[in-house]
Amino acid sequence: MGAIKQKRNVKPVQQSPLTPAPLTIAPSVPPSLRDVAYDAIKHRIITCVFKPGEYINEAYVSSTIGIGRTPVHQAIDRLTQDGLLEVIPRKGVIVKPVSLDEVAQIIDARRINEPYCARLAAERANHIEISVLGDILNRADAWTEVRNIEQMMLLDREFHIALARAAKNAVMSGILQNLHDRSLRFWFISLTAHEHHREVQKEHRAIFDAIRTRDPDAASQAMINHIDSFRRNVTRYLERGTT
Repeated sequence: MGAIKQKRNVKPVQQSPLTPAPLTIAPSVPPSLRDVAYDAIKHRIITCVFKPGEYINEAYVSSTIGIGRTPVHQAIDRLTQDGLLEVIPRKGVIVKPVSLDEVAQIIDARRINEPYCARLAAERANHIEISVLGDILNRADAWTEVRNIEQMMLLDREFHIALARAAKNAVMSGILQNLHDRSLRFWFISLTAHEHHREVQKEHRAIFDAIRTRDPDAASQAMINHIDSFRRNVTRYLERGTT
């Protein structure tokens, strides 16, 4: 028989518990110009810089946001699909007018889906997700004190998106994000009502407390109260015929 090779006794390298494991960091991918244009136009729509019923064209929008015509064209197509813009044949693109019927339909859809989302978040949210929700509310408190409507609106959106993620249902999260984007400008308009901005913050706190204490029934009911409050306020505003 041939000689048997003796295996060397190689000891595994022991990693110090204080030494972090090597990480593979994926390179960050910058957003496309189409996505930048989409966000910029949407922000102007929901904050009513581009007013409901206003006609816009690609050249004007491109000049306003400083992005070329092709990404702007792609963003306008996407916003049309989202229901924020509307193409009028032989006239152009119009910012979707404020409609009491539309907001009623959006609120109906939210009232069906969002209380269940809050219920799931109360059951499924981890400590990090609960901490994120609390941080959003703390930042919103500061903007509420100085009544910065734009920042409050953006944090309202951030709160509801974070809540949907905490529910851990990607399909529902996508549905609710679209509903929120379509209702934000109604929210922005309605906050001109006296003290309504403080009521919104209290309603968010009630939702958060129910999620934090793992109370699905209370979370669902707090969300219903929040949506019903929004319905009353925005309906009252729109019925006055003010835009």
